[in-house]
Amino acid sequence: MSAPPPKMIPDPDGLNADFYQHLADGTLCMRHCDDCGVMHHPPRYLCAACGSAAVSWAPLCGKGRIFSWTVTHRPIDPGWAPDLPWATVVVEMEEGPRLVGAWRGASNDVLKLDLPVRVEIEKQTEHFALLYFCPDS
Repeated sequence: MSAPPPKMIPDPDGLNADFYQHLADGTLCMRHCDDCGVMHHPPRYLCAACGSAAVSWAPLCGKGRIFSWTVTHRPIDPGWAPDLPWATVVVEMEEGPRLVGAWRGASNDVLKLDLPVRVEIEKQTEHFALLYFCPDS
């Protein structure tokens, strides 16, 4: 029996590359407006709330609550087939913005709205990491 093909790993650019570089370095960060305090995701060059160019990267606490989810039963990339079925969750972070990541650490059956979760980062390459969420117990 042959091994499954490798998982496709994206090669992000621009501000997305910066987001994933922070993850690869072990820290979940988002763009933060230094003028009005709003955090942005996806990352932007200007604040969506006030238009300021005074934005910088700021670390997040890594905790949030499930806002929504979906379960995948058929992969587009055959490298992910061994992980089926997997859940993709939308998490509202304690700082406000929502992030999308994969679910791990518990069965898909425990997923429910407002379930407290925490971030897990899994480095894939020198410049890219996967974002996972697991129950915060």
